[in-house]
Amino acid sequence: MTETDQPVPISSLEHYPISFFAVSMGLAGLALALHAGEQALGLTGTLSGLAAGATVLAFVAIAAAYLLKLARYPGAVWAEWHHPVRLAFFPAISISLLLLAAIAHGRGLASAHVLWVLGAVGQFVLTLTVVASWIGTRSFQHGALSPAWFIPAVGNVVVPLAGVSLGYVELSWYFFSVGVVFWVILLTLVMNRMIFHDPLPGRLQPTLVILIAPPAVAFVAWLQLAGGVDAVARIFVNTAWFFGFVVATQALKLARLPFALSFWALSFPLAALSIATLRYAALIGSEPHRIAGLALLALLLLVIAGLLLRTARAMFAGEVCLPE
Repeated sequence: MTETDQPVPISSLEHYPISFFAVSMGLAGLALALHAGEQALGLTGTLSGLAAGATVLAFVAIAAAYLLKLARYPGAVWAEWHHPVRLAFFPAISISLLLLAAIAHGRGLASAHVLWVLGAVGQFVLTLTVVASWIGTRSFQHGALSPAWFIPAVGNVVVPLAGVSLGYVELSWYFFSVGVVFWVILLTLVMNRMIFHDPLPGRLQPTLVILIAPPAVAFVAWLQLAGGVDAVARIFVNTAWFFGFVVATQALKLARLPFALSFWALSFPLAALSIATLRYAALIGSEPHRIAGLALLALLLLVIAGLLLRTARAMFAGEVCLPE
């Protein structure tokens, strides 16, 4: 075996992808979904507390590794920033902070304010910068467009989850408005790309599940802003369920794909759909919806367990942090 045939070591930071922050988003979604499930079953918050602790550890570890990459290989980070697909994952950092704020607020922790402010400021800066990049001097080919593009702009609907309860009502309305408007815009573009152009490449096909997240999170955010179930809330939650059915038709195809970090795109949307379904069930007193929400939570647990196992296996096999 020649030197060039040697596998890239697990410690190689130069190719450590920004998409790793999707892991912290998925784990944060799991913690929030478990909390919703515990409320639906009348249980204590033991499992959600463990998931919350794991989320904090994962976020700190991922952030530390990426900061080290920035210090040692700034050119590699700059290249990711100019990559048409990886650019969309940078706001996963601020979204993770906002989700951590929601977790902390749900547990009555004072750190929720700090996490929310950091996340909201980061989301504002990253959304503005990414959208300005989209409409700037460089042009993107249709092949670069994928559901991952929802992350930068539509991620704004995460802000009200903790923002309203923390007292940032007007700011929450601002972020929610931006997120919903860009959801409509990007949904049109993404559907056009998937219907009239080449199919998503294999490594990006798991991002199809991201279609579920915007309406599911928007539903929960709307409950915070409007205070209850109304016509708008029903539109959001029913749209989320529809996209869940659409994704279900692609499940066998996704299961046949080789593992990649993009499979973590399954985690947060499933968590958001579970939370939305459980919240809807509680508010309208629907037992079938409660059962559906708990079934989605069980599926989420299986998916997260599988993702953790496959990610660990891929890391020790030297199959991640590879140059493209």
